[in-house]
Amino acid sequence: RRQFSRIGLMFLIGTVLIYGVQFGASGIANAINPDLLSSTSYALLIVMIPMYVIAMPVMALLIKRIPAVTLPKKHMTFGQWLIAFLMCYGAMYVSNYTGLVLTQLISILKGSPVTNTMLEVATSSNLWVNLFIMVLCAPVAEELIFRKLLIDRLVQYGEGVAVLFSGLMFGLFHGNLNQFVYAFVLGLCFGFIYVKTGNIRYTIGLHMLVNFLGSVLGVAILKWLGDDFLSVASDPAGMMSYMTGNFGKLIVYFIYIFLLLGVAIAGIILFIVNLKKIRFQPGMNTIPKGKRFSTTVLNVGMALYMIVWIVIIIVQLLQ
Repeated sequence: RRQFSRIGLMFLIGTVLIYGVQFGASGIANAINPDLLSSTSYALLIVMIPMYVIAMPVMALLIKRIPAVTLPKKHMTFGQWLIAFLMCYGAMYVSNYTGLVLTQLISILKGSPVTNTMLEVATSSNLWVNLFIMVLCAPVAEELIFRKLLIDRLVQYGEGVAVLFSGLMFGLFHGNLNQFVYAFVLGLCFGFIYVKTGNIRYTIGLHMLVNFLGSVLGVAILKWLGDDFLSVASDPAGMMSYMTGNFGKLIVYFIYIFLLLGVAIAGIILFIVNLKKIRFQPGMNTIPKGKRFSTTVLNVGMALYMIVWIVIIIVQLLQ
């Protein structure tokens, strides 16, 4: 319990640091030039760079103070890595739609739409900014913290425990329901790959590719289609009018959609075929069956970390 509590507290302190530096950076930018924050691209850079340069390195140093186990490194061939990508993408595809369905149901219940902040930021910011923040910075920082640093400190209690908490804490860290669902599932996939290879570069590469497809390539195609496409996407009559002058663009769009669908279907099939091969090794320190939840969750640090992020997610849903 002490180990889990210390880990939870370090991640909680990291959360406070992240919000602190982001709030401070926004305040400084607003004092210097309020117009900077009116641009999504500048605002994204202003709040994210301090997080990756200041808050997360400090968070990493705090986590490193907790004893860890060094995992043995194993090599993955490019073919194995590609299969892993397909499986990860298939799992993410299904979980993303699960999250969308859940948020849609909540939208109906509360009588107003749930804001998808990340989608709005990605589509309204500069593609080069998306590439820098979401494809270069985020995968490196998040994989180091939520895979390497976290799993190295939990794997002694079993690979399954380490992977579960890697996915759960990573999902909560995203701060909204839709992202929680697919980030949790992706976190499980990345965590499994890391415990079996001990090499963080494989999951960093997977994370970069997944983020590139969604935050750069997908957004680039939507911007190329234009604002008119987004406004008529759910209107059959408007779509017919849009098609008359943009038939070529729509062909490219549907080719892209079907390619991603093909990748997702291939990944789902591979996931089902290989499901029986997914095995977790027990740790050096086994937690008794009847005490797993109380040991891992019902401690001060981990409980506080989870409560804080659950509250953040609920607040985001109610906005």
